[in-house]
Amino acid sequence: MKWVTMWGNAQSKVLPAPATYAKDLTLRYPMLVPFDGNKIRITLDNFCVDEDINIESVAISKGDTLSDKQKEVTYLTFNGKRNVTIKAHKDIKSDVIDFDLKSDEYLIVNIYVKDYVNLTGGVDIIGPLSKGYFAYGNQVENEKLDIKTSKSTSWVYFLSNVDIYTDDSNKAVICYGDSITSQDWPGYLQLALREKGKKNIAVIRKAVSGTRILREYDCITYQSYGLKGTNRFVHEVSSVEGADMIIVQQGINDIIHPVGEDVNIFRPMSDLPTALEMLEGIKYYKNESDKLGLKFFVGTLLPIYNWRTYQEFRETLKNEFNSLLMDNYTTIDFNHEIGEISGGSWHFKDGCDSGDHLHPSKLAYKMMGDLASIYVK
Repeated sequence: MKWVTMWGNAQSKVLPAPATYAKDLTLRYPMLVPFDGNKIRITLDNFCVDEDINIESVAISKGDTLSDKQKEVTYLTFNGKRNVTIKAHKDIKSDVIDFDLKSDEYLIVNIYVKDYVNLTGGVDIIGPLSKGYFAYGNQVENEKLDIKTSKSTSWVYFLSNVDIYTDDSNKAVICYGDSITSQDWPGYLQLALREKGKKNIAVIRKAVSGTRILREYDCITYQSYGLKGTNRFVHEVSSVEGADMIIVQQGINDIIHPVGEDVNIFRPMSDLPTALEMLEGIKYYKNESDKLGLKFFVGTLLPIYNWRTYQEFRETLKNEFNSLLMDNYTTIDFNHEIGEISGGSWHFKDGCDSGDHLHPSKLAYKMMGDLASIYVK
């Protein structure tokens, strides 16, 4: 038996808003249980917030679907207490409790904040296995959240990992990246693996929309775009228990963000890297993954033709970077799977463009998940 992370997320800051604090708030997150286990612990993370946060209580329950309906709750403790303070830029694990879970069940995690707490730390995730809710008041023990005082949300606050004590044959694969990965394909990868009968693998997403390999923003306008690779990779990836593989799909924002200070003062053209500089960032990821004993895979970058900052030099840089990836690392060619060359540039195949010419459609995300499932053993 061993610990394996069965669910996980990265850490960043939320979209800027006038209000940065909340109180008397219940957060509820349902999640698919990938395999059996008999003990559980969770990690609360305050990595991107500059002050301590206080959590009044955390409770878990079982559910039947990705909904807010739950069964009897069990409270978790942290060093023997229900309430917990998480220091700025730190994380904390709950005490271990006995809790039987079966594959294909749903676990629900409830978090209640009583007094004012900084609510700027969070990450936005979507996909077929992603769901979240918030509710006013302490509704931790409610079988179902009050429909008049609750709402679904794609933002996950505080919760970074859920670990389960399980059979030695079970393991995790990490999907690391930016908005492409914070959206649907990791969920479709999990579903594809289960359709193939591979029910001993949990897909753990560590992704933040807008992140770059080599740069990060220091303004609230783009605070939700998160940290650069050297400031987030080790923190996020090393926290995953029982992983033996990582898939990195990142780099497009390094290419499409810089536009010049005359257009956007926060996006100077000096931020634009070379393909070799980006490759050095991937080398850093590979070296750190080797230290953690992870098999290392890289996904090729996707089409950007007609994206709002598209220019021929960006297309050339993207293609050069993809060629370097394929020459130097074991790659999963997402670009070729959902894209094709037309008129000298890569375009999304029919039905594979979400409409913004950057993010894939639901169909394309499923194709990416299906393709990635071939490499996960």
